[in-house]
Parts: sequence; C-alpha cells; structure tokens
Amino acid sequence: MQLVALVSERRACVLVGVNRATYRYQSQRLDQDQALIERIQSLAYERKRFEYRRIHQLLILESVQVNHKKVYRLYSAEGLAVRKRAKRSRASVERQPLQLPTEANHIWSMDFVMDALVNGRRLK
Repeated sequence: MQLVALVSERRACVLVGVNRATYRYQSQRLDQDQALIERIQSLAYERKRFEYRRIHQLLILESVQVNHKKVYRLYSAEGLAVRKRAKRSRASVERQPLQLPTEANHIWSMDFVMDALVNGRRLK
C-alpha cells in the first residue's frame, strides 16, 4: 500500500530547495514569437534554397528587428533546413593503367605552378 502525503507548495519548495517564483514561472516567449515563427516558415517555404542567414536578411528588409541567433534558434526548432542537393552521377570511364616509358624522352610532363615569359607575362 502506497501512502501519498499532501504537502503545501511552499513546504515542498523549501524541501526541494527551489524558489517558489521559479516553480510557478510560465514562459511567455512562444506567445511573442508566434508571428515571427509563422513569417520565418512562410519565407522558408517560398524560397526553399534560403538558409536562416538569408531569411534573417529578408526579415531585416521587412523592418523586423530580430537577432540572427534568435532566427537560427526558431529556424532549427521548426525543423527547417536546406536540403542537400543530390550528387550528379558521372559517366563511368574504364580506368587505364599508366603507360611506362619505353625509351628516354618518350613521355613528357609539365610540372610547374607559375612561370614568366620573356616579355614578363606570367603563366599560372
């Protein structure tokens, strides 16, 4: 048999070591940010390739004073993200082994980063 003791809120907070104001606190942030969240979502769905930084710039152009860190937090909390593009499939080419030289000066290669011509023009 389990006994449940009824204890007042004041006494329970003292026993646990929590301030009563902290226990009763209700966040008002979601109510204030709801309009901003909806605007961020609408911009993200209009412009699918825009990340939170560009959406922040659009909000500034609309005269919405908001910190970029807050835009990032709300953007991430809503699960918005720019999807990575799929890699292009390249045509597969059969690899061929390197040709080994059979005699001197048979194969030449150029290996330089930068050089200059006689007239001073640079080659990269």
